[in-house]
Amino acid sequence: MHHLPWPYPRILAHRGGGTLAPENTLAAIDVGRAYGYRGVEFDAMLSADAVPVLIHDPTLERTTGARGAVSDCSAAELTALDAGAWHSPAFAGVRLPSFEAAVRHCRALGLWINIEIKPAPGHETQTGTVVAQHTARLYADCIVAGGAQAAHAAPAVPLFSSFQPQALAAARVAAPDVPRGLLLDRIPDDWRRLLQDLDAVALHTNHRHLTAERARRVKEAGYWLFCYTVNSPERAAEITDWGVDAFCTDRIDLIAPDGAPRQRA
Repeated sequence: MHHLPWPYPRILAHRGGGTLAPENTLAAIDVGRAYGYRGVEFDAMLSADAVPVLIHDPTLERTTGARGAVSDCSAAELTALDAGAWHSPAFAGVRLPSFEAAVRHCRALGLWINIEIKPAPGHETQTGTVVAQHTARLYADCIVAGGAQAAHAAPAVPLFSSFQPQALAAARVAAPDVPRGLLLDRIPDDWRRLLQDLDAVALHTNHRHLTAERARRVKEAGYWLFCYTVNSPERAAEITDWGVDAFCTDRIDLIAPDGAPRQRA
């Protein structure tokens, strides 16, 4: 149990740049940074040849011009896809990036990352293992022994999150010193056991189902509490008053990195 302050940026640009750029691309990360954000969230999934790439859906249709399953395509095939044209003409030609390229880009910009491990169905253990191995290599200069514990969490090291406990368990084996947060749409009655089983430091949940009482219980139990995806300044202020440590947002044009409402044009 801990009651330590959240050591990372408090508000993250969801999938890099929220609604203002094509999700899970380097261009999105650049937009988030241009809006003053110092932390981003993005999704990592494996290609057929076990290379992590940034994409949210297990299929390609929504955010690329291709069809089929991500897990059926090689990394070379995936990173050649146009992942920007679906969003707007200004981003046509933006490519789907590899995980390594995205991490290196974030590190060059001084951005912290919440890495959501997003396995395609049936690839939970492999995805958790490979993403964690890549992360451990790319952050070898700043990961510290015991860093998965809140008291030793290094502010530059990412936080893993996933809806899949199996993926987080695999990540714990592959990169034991990188902290973990369990993603839950609704917080179940056995949430404490689930977090304890994974030795997690944070609970990540859908703000729409969160109540002040549930937030109080999570915080009193000594866990960090993160919410997705908060898109109004009013709701951001409300959950912050409840003790929520951090959240991600699609509306980086409405919510400033410090949580203040932006002036509307």
